[in-house]
Amino acid sequence: MMNKRQSNSVLKNTLQFAKLTAGLIFMVSIVGCSGNPYVSNAERNEIITLGDSIYDLSGEIQMFLEQDAGETFRDYTQSGAELAGGALATSVITQYADAKADHSTIETIVMNGGGNDILIPAMIFDPYRCKTKWYRPNLTNSCISLVDDVYVDAVTLLNQMETESVSNVLYLGYYHTTGNLTSLIKAVDYGNTRLSEACSNTTANCSFIDPRSVIVPSDVISDNIHPTTSGSQKMAALIWPLLEPLL
Repeated sequence: MMNKRQSNSVLKNTLQFAKLTAGLIFMVSIVGCSGNPYVSNAERNEIITLGDSIYDLSGEIQMFLEQDAGETFRDYTQSGAELAGGALATSVITQYADAKADHSTIETIVMNGGGNDILIPAMIFDPYRCKTKWYRPNLTNSCISLVDDVYVDAVTLLNQMETESVSNVLYLGYYHTTGNLTSLIKAVDYGNTRLSEACSNTTANCSFIDPRSVIVPSDVISDNIHPTTSGSQKMAALIWPLLEPLL
């Protein structure tokens, strides 16, 4: 029979293994769904989408926009994509470079980016302490610094787009995670604030689209992250009034 110290040690090791396993499962699920290929030729090659799995996992936001437009656009979104860097998928910055290499004339970009820069580390070991707790109700300085770095990357990318003659950028923000990921709500809120500021402070003609007011828990699938069909339809409906005059 184990004594109390041995029992506590076993419990601690079990919990650590469970966290590691959960992190690995999350990474595998992201990698597994990051294989959707680029759509590098479309009816409107001058209009492209960039971003992560909010667009790419189901592809429904793009589908609804194309149905409204009656035309297709190029699609470079990749599940698991971070705004800059990242080992799991092609970053949004690289997606843009790839789109330029395929067809250099890009007039309008519909995009998101920056969510996975926060989500992926938070889901594995949360090294930046972006998850709030009952004993830590506010964002840590390290999490704020992480989001501020995303802001810098976003402004740099948007400025580059403007210098390369992109006329319009429609930047979709993030809605609140649900279920056992509500601990990331404050990080999402701060992230949206900084992404909105990036749109305002760039030299590009950038419109920030905030979905938080329309996306409810029933619009999010059981992983507490990605949109259902209704969620995708609601976000497409937010984008469409801004996109339609640009077609």
